Amino acid sequence: MSAISNDTSIFQSLGLTGSKVEKTGNELQLEDFLELMVTELTHQDPFKPMENSELASQISQFATVSGIDELNDSFEGLSGSLLSDQSLQAANLVGRDVLVPLNGGYLETGGSIKGVIGLNDPASDVTLSVYDSSGVLVREMNLGTQDQGELQFSWDGLNDFGEFAPAGQYQITASANVNGDETSPYILTQARVDSVSIGAAGQQLALNLEGLGPVAFADVAEIR
Repeated sequence: MSAISNDTSIFQSLGLTGSKVEKTGNELQLEDFLELMVTELTHQDPFKPMENSELASQISQFATVSGIDELNDSFEGLSGSLLSDQSLQAANLVGRDVLVPLNGGYLETGGSIKGVIGLNDPASDVTLSVYDSSGVLVREMNLGTQDQGELQFSWDGLNDFGEFAPAGQYQITASANVNGDETSPYILTQARVDSVSIGAAGQQLALNLEGLGPVAFADVAEIR
């Protein structure tokens, strides 16, 4: 009959020795597993004892599951830490301007709307168009031929008749001619951060922009 080794080196090699941890809910801890194992060894058939290799296999399986649980806890802790860091960064943006990927902006009374037109290639006939909330064209600005890259723009709030447009939201689009083909360059709009919203677990931080509403903190392209 084979003898069952009680050498603790098996447990040590698998990282299963150490201080006792508190049990929560119905979670099976190491002490419970070892107690069940001892009970099994005590009541096993003496003519068919458990081999050391089989014992090591069961312990290894438990260690794997236990390790996964600990890894999940570590990731949750890391996620919480990152969210806390992002919250601090976002809070520092209140009162500042950011560039965000919105095809529109908020015009204050007597103010202006600024932003960036992104050109992936050199282009001609670059045009910026501004529409009101009803879709009516308010202003069209021909910016001519431009090189590849990001082109700064600023709408002074005047319509095509030289009159100040009322405060509110306006849609902004751009068009350009690249090698004879009309394209739609991307727009980044400059906006003021009013406040920050911290969502529940699993939700993104949001910046609440003046007159425009929330955008994801991760979508900010530039801080100004």
